[in-house]
Parts: sequence; C-alpha cells; structure tokens
Amino acid sequence: MYFLALATDFDGTIARDGVVRPETVAALRRLKKTDRRLLLVTGRELPAVLSLLPDPTLFDRIVAENGALIHDPLAGTERLLAAPPPPAFVQRLRERRVAPLSVGRCILGTWEPHQTTVLEAIHDLGLELQISFNKGAVMVLPSGVNKAAGLQAALAELGIAMPNVVGVGDAENDHSFLRACGCSAAVSNALPMVRRDADLTVGDHGAGVEELIDRVIERDVDLAPPAKHGPWLGRDRGGEKLYLRPGEGCALVLGSSGVGKSTLATALTERLAAGALEFCVIDPEGDYVDLKGAVRIGSPEAPPSATEALRLVSRAGVNVVVNTQAIAVDARRALFTTLLHQAAHLRARTGRPHWLLIDEAHELLPGPTHHSLLALLDQDLTATILITLAPSALSREALSAVGLVLALGPDPAELIRDAAGLIGRAAPDCPETRGGEALCWRLESGEPPVPLRLEPPEQDHRRHAGKYAVGDVGEQRSFYFHDLRQGRFVRARNLYEFLDESCMVDDQSWERHLRSGDFSAWFRHVIRDDDLAQEAAQVEADRALSIAESRRLIRKVIWRRYAAPAQCS
Repeated sequence: MYFLALATDFDGTIARDGVVRPETVAALRRLKKTDRRLLLVTGRELPAVLSLLPDPTLFDRIVAENGALIHDPLAGTERLLAAPPPPAFVQRLRERRVAPLSVGRCILGTWEPHQTTVLEAIHDLGLELQISFNKGAVMVLPSGVNKAAGLQAALAELGIAMPNVVGVGDAENDHSFLRACGCSAAVSNALPMVRRDADLTVGDHGAGVEELIDRVIERDVDLAPPAKHGPWLGRDRGGEKLYLRPGEGCALVLGSSGVGKSTLATALTERLAAGALEFCVIDPEGDYVDLKGAVRIGSPEAPPSATEALRLVSRAGVNVVVNTQAIAVDARRALFTTLLHQAAHLRARTGRPHWLLIDEAHELLPGPTHHSLLALLDQDLTATILITLAPSALSREALSAVGLVLALGPDPAELIRDAAGLIGRAAPDCPETRGGEALCWRLESGEPPVPLRLEPPEQDHRRHAGKYAVGDVGEQRSFYFHDLRQGRFVRARNLYEFLDESCMVDDQSWERHLRSGDFSAWFRHVIRDDDLAQEAAQVEADRALSIAESRRLIRKVIWRRYAAPAQCS
C-alpha cells in the first residue's frame, strides 16, 4: 500500500446534519480491514462529536477543536496542542453580547456576523489569536493551530508521513489539512473553492466518502497526483515538467562517467525536499558529501551504521545520505541488503523513506552470482532511482523492476536500445536529440522515448568530492610529480596526496609542471572540476608569481573547495 490512512472531516463530509448513515460506517469499516488508519478531523468540541459517532473506536485518532486536541478513542486519552481561551477574552465577548458562544478546551466558537466583534476584542486585548471559518461558524484559536497542524501531530503519534494520507473535506477550515495530504478530495457539496483546489471530487456527503474509500482500496498509488509524489526529471520540448511516479517501478538513470548523472541526482533530491518527500541516498563514492537538506552518516574514514541510518530515516522530515566509502564492496552489499530489507518494512508502516536513490547501483545490485541477491528477491524497488554507468552488471531482478529509463550523454538513443535488450523489451524508436537533451522512456506507456531538457540543481554539486579528495582515482589517472632531483616519479592518488607531495617537490620540478599546465589539466580531466581547473590555470598563466606563491595559491584553491586538512608553509 502507498496510501496508509484516510483523514476525513465530520460535518458536511461523512455526516449530514450531524448524522452518519450506516452505509458510510460500513465503508469506514471496509477501509479499516485493509490495515489502513482512519482519522477524524473536525472543528467540533470532543464531547459533541463523540455523542454523534456510531462507533468512535473506528477512528485511530480524533483531531477535535479544529486541530487543538487529539483524542485516542481506544485508549481514552486526550492531548491538548494549545492553551485555553484567555478568561479576559471570553469575558469581553460576553460583555459585547456575542451569542451563541461556546468555549471548549482550547477553541472558542460563535457564528457570523460576530467575527467583527471578535476581531475587535482580539485587537483591544493584544492577543495572538486567529479566526477560522466553517460555513458560517466562527472559530478562534491561538496562532498556528489549525487542522493541518493537528493532523500532523496525530500522524506523528501513528508514525505515518503526511504524503501517505488521503484527505477529504468540504469547508474553508479544511483547506489547510487537505493541502498537506498526499491526495485531497472534496465532496460534491463542498464550497467551490474547496472543490477547485482538491485533487479530485467525489459524490455528496457520506456517499462521496464511500466512493472515495472504494477508489483508495482499488487504485491506491494511482490516485497520487504526480507533482505531489515524485521529483520532476526535466522539461519536454513543450516546456512541461515530466515527473517520476512512485507506482511505476524504479527509475534507471544511465550514462557514462561525467555526463551529469550525479548532478541530476542532486537536483532530484532538491525537488523531493521541496515537496516534503523524504529520501535516502546510498552513496558509495562520496558524490553527495555536501548535499543540502540531508544528514550524512559514514565518511571516507568511518563506516556507516544501518541501525543509525534507519533510525534517522524513520524520523519525520529527515533525509539521509549513507556514505559507504570506508568499507569494501562486499561489505557495502551486505549493508545495503540489510538497509533495503528494513527500509521496505519501514515504508509499509510509515511511508518513509518516500524515495531511495542508489548511486553506482551495479555495485549493490549485481548479477546472480552474488550471495546477497536471494535476500533482495522479495524487496519492493518502487519509488527507487538506480544510477549506473554499467546496466549490464545489474541483476535480472533489479532490471525487471525498472519502469522508466532516463539516458544521458552524447548518444542516449543507443543507451535506450541497450537497456531495452537487457530488460527484455523491444527497442523503441527513438527521436533525434539536440542540444544535450536526455531521453526518457516509460516502458508501459507504449510511447516512444521523450526528449528532455535537464536543469541543474540550485546547490553547487561537487562531483566525486570525497572520492577525489581521499580515495584512489586509479594508477593510470593519478598525478605523477616528476622529481628531477632524484630522477623519479612520485604518485598522488587523490587531491590530499597531491597536497602532501606538492610540499615536497623541488622548485624546478614544480615550475616545470606549472608552466606545462599539468595541474589544471589533471583537475579538469581527472578530477572533473572545471572551476578548480580554471583557478589553477590562472595561477599557471601568471608569470609574475614566485614559485612559493604559486604553490600557496594552488594549495589554497584545493583546500577551499575540498576542505583539505593538509597544508605546508
């Protein structure tokens, strides 16, 4: 299941004139039998709504007083989320003959046209109170208290994420919680503005809720509006955004090294965070060391803990990057297997994490020879993004879960054709791309791949920053200082070793590399950091600099961009 709960208003939604018809009660029971949770979100005071409900224990939580009070019907407990109305405020309204006037645990209620008198009293007494409306009813509560805040607090008690909730209502005070839900529905008798803003409209009063329940049970994730539940990949030639969808299988992002896969992934995490969708990134090479809006566990020196990762992922509003650089490939696979198993169970209970992003997926979901593959066979890879330069190394099971292929690079059509063969599909007819476009192929659409213009993330993405700072770029790609004094070459496998050796090499050797442009060339073609290469090239071109000053400047730009601890005077 994707939608784990239904949150419904009372008056005008499941109830007409305070009465819930038997057919609506039967539909609510039918929903509960699917192991989904049920929440009532109402502006009424708790004693009043309890007296009208045929069976309050149908609801896992009742959010009363327009979000100010949470009641657990089964346990019989209550929790207040706001202070009671100030006595001076209540007295002022009585003196002004505001009637009817009801005073709850936190809420104060009356009817139009008394809102003007209420506002004047709030102003005269200097109170931080707000007014909400509900088809003529006037409700007064402390600032920040509304149905959305109350529902969020109730869901936190149940451990369910807001995007995994369907909400239904009819009036002005339902706007806040309907906007926050992963799918919002308006009954047909709702106010026009509520119907206009809802994701879908159902029938009248309780009959509409019954219809909605049937649609949730039958369609589940297919009810999810794409813009609310997945990041957008890019724009088509008409300028429209194309979104990932959680129910269409995993997304496979293909491309050779350096074509922008990690940059795209960074943009996707930004868009997930902006949509309040929580994510977990599996980062084998330190590509996401500076990812904004996420907590990083693990480093090039310290291995991550699966237990700590799951503890963080289970918390509301927390995004996690799991950096596995410090452990060998076999250990990474074992950690990933554990994480994937437990994340699947966590998703089933809470909806979190909404998306998994797995970089270098060929390392973690390898072919059938790997011992951990059997442990992955029962895992659900929906709402998962697999990033790889070697799709042929992926397991059959991972490939069979693919619902979308995004190909980047100079020849995305060839990548699409190769992926189709691996997945066991006929290769689609691919349109010609232009100007660096990617191709996006939805396997079940029956349509040819769509050319997309990708857009960069807002944050500066330092590609392979961790790998190139302390890892090993490989023997052939390392930088070799030519030590003229001793007639030998000294290897630097990464930027930190480059810094160390730059302190030791003699002046003649340093100047020879400097004037040949060797430093900027290595930074550009191996480290793939054009900004670093450009700054180094400026130093190389400045003949007025002394050797000592050129050393200092080169080290300084590396240290500033990669937070390197090694320096020399």
